[in-house]
Amino acid sequence: MPAVICGSLAFDTIMTFEGRFAEQILPDQLHILNVSFLVPALRREFGGCAGNIAYSLQQLGGTPLPMATVGSDGAEYVARLNTLGISSEFIREVPDSYTAQAMIMTDRDNNQITAFHPGAMGQAHTTKIAAREDIRIGIISPDGRDAMLQHAEQFKAAGIPFVFDPGQGLPMFDGKDLAHFIELASWVTVNDYEAKLLCDRTGLSCADISRQVEGLVVTLGALGCEVWVAGEKSLVAPVLAKEVVDPTGCGDAFRGALLFGLEKGWSLARCAELGNRVGAHKIAFRGGQNYTLTSDQTGL
Repeated sequence: MPAVICGSLAFDTIMTFEGRFAEQILPDQLHILNVSFLVPALRREFGGCAGNIAYSLQQLGGTPLPMATVGSDGAEYVARLNTLGISSEFIREVPDSYTAQAMIMTDRDNNQITAFHPGAMGQAHTTKIAAREDIRIGIISPDGRDAMLQHAEQFKAAGIPFVFDPGQGLPMFDGKDLAHFIELASWVTVNDYEAKLLCDRTGLSCADISRQVEGLVVTLGALGCEVWVAGEKSLVAPVLAKEVVDPTGCGDAFRGALLFGLEKGWSLARCAELGNRVGAHKIAFRGGQNYTLTSDQTGL
């Protein structure tokens, strides 16, 4: 069954800093921060959370329906999705606007600093979610603030269970907003940093959150992930990457696998196991949409 994927379509400008951010940023001088990073390698990729998640889900054999907005420069992106067999039914062009742009810089420890221009994404809320018999699941990934709020309400009203994946959009919301997202969602997924911020802002622990939804997943990078169900935590072991090239889009690749498993009715732990395999495979490729998956990589 198709999965509605709310989020951004973006062009990613990816840069590689050959040193370590930690060696260039002095903690006691943050109030007068003025740094410059030499980035010998630079490339432009198709990205954005909705695009990356849709790519992962399609590679696994699922049916993604990305819901996003692009600018007048977005025709190339839409054409690429169609070539891949990914529907553009819920993708809308916003004239006189740029498609969202992400400038991502990665250091030698795979830490990242990102600057993001939302562009057309600011109008994502103008596309509405409605009940449809063939749509059984959705996800809210980072998007325009109004879009995330309204799409959550629309998913709930349409009776479509969804994953709340606030990602880098989490700082836009206060504790009341985030608590409401949790009330509406069926599942929540965050990385370990986002989990701390989510708990801090809502005053809820991971155990508390997991009791309000069907499950909470906290990804831990190379350490695997935590799966919380009904207040109980289990650790899903990591998958060793054969090569670490670029972490951009690894979290989105994981979430595509999560959607694939949830739509099939798998346990959350089994979904996370597939997510770890897909993420470990993706990290060996540059960009968020340049890998292919076979049964050898996924175990399917």
